[in-house]
Amino acid sequence: MIRDPETLDAFLSSLNRFVRERLVPAEELVAETDAIPEDIVREMKQIGLFGLTVPEEYGGLGLTMEEEVMVMLEMGQTSPCFRSLFGTTVGIGSQGILMDGTEDQKAKYLPLLATGELIASFALTEPEAGSDAASLRTTAIRDGDHYVVNGTKRYITNSPHAGIFTLMARTDPNNKGAGGVSAFIVERNTPGISIGKIDKKMGQRGAHTADVIFENCRVPASQLIGHKEGQGFKTAMKVLEKGRIHIAAICVGVAERMLRDALRYSIERKQFGKSIADFQLVQALLADSQAEVYAARCMVIDAARKRDDGRNVSTEASCCKMFASEMCGRVADRAVQIFGGAGYLAEYGIERFYRDVRLFRLYEGTTQIQQIVIARNMVRDFAE
Repeated sequence: MIRDPETLDAFLSSLNRFVRERLVPAEELVAETDAIPEDIVREMKQIGLFGLTVPEEYGGLGLTMEEEVMVMLEMGQTSPCFRSLFGTTVGIGSQGILMDGTEDQKAKYLPLLATGELIASFALTEPEAGSDAASLRTTAIRDGDHYVVNGTKRYITNSPHAGIFTLMARTDPNNKGAGGVSAFIVERNTPGISIGKIDKKMGQRGAHTADVIFENCRVPASQLIGHKEGQGFKTAMKVLEKGRIHIAAICVGVAERMLRDALRYSIERKQFGKSIADFQLVQALLADSQAEVYAARCMVIDAARKRDDGRNVSTEASCCKMFASEMCGRVADRAVQIFGGAGYLAEYGIERFYRDVRLFRLYEGTTQIQQIVIARNMVRDFAE
């Protein structure tokens, strides 16, 4: 649902210019230094990127799902690390508070998140609990007016920079399933929290992940999201469902960028006296990519509109995440093939995208988890 097309178009036009003039020229520098320049970070905050999904009453832009998708399609035209910087804040890091938090919790944290003054991380994954999120071992045991948290979270995006963590921890040790998990807002300066070294990853340099270790960390009971125990897993699933549409949109945007670069190269590159774009086998690579990008874009927009209409989009969100992330990987592979030997060289940038997009098929639910979600939903819906 697009509420004001004229206002959205103006914002997208401004964002497109920012991406082209500020972010794209900085891609190589970020890849070399593994850091986004501070002046760019400030500009991203000023534009309002950290508050995209925060309601207007809390200082954000309050975008609908379809509007958020359109923004992510623009952000996909550059290195994914730039989106990652604010992605956890507008998505999985803040949405738990927005969806299930108390009014006091929303009033305290959402305005700070909207301005980028506070960066949020989503602390769910553990060394022994990834796709099987319900089996997490981090505990939060009630002790008077506090919960004592112990455990380690792994691969936590933006954790080195986060001011708060949306933490999933087991409050009922006797309940080994999802019902024993609760969600908390944990501030970074709480005693007992330490951050591991920044992970060295295959790609997406400039986007940082690291372990978050909780050792007898005393979290005030008032930080329990919604002041309800046992709701954490439900909160996480709601957050991830929305996040999967968001990630799918990024996959489409990045695929469009890679395909555009490959098309330009194929037109400029000459072999046997003509552009390689004139060769039918190269044309097949371009055409297959274009068809898949178009299909994924249509899927993402359709799912976003259905979510804005208040419909259950668990299946659609997983379909989008699965198809778009796999599509993006195929487009990256074809793009490298079109570039030929040049595609294997760092100076052309396509090899960086090739590494960057591999992550899309892993986080916020692997392709295999999406397949399970889709099939289970199909069986359930058929039985009904």
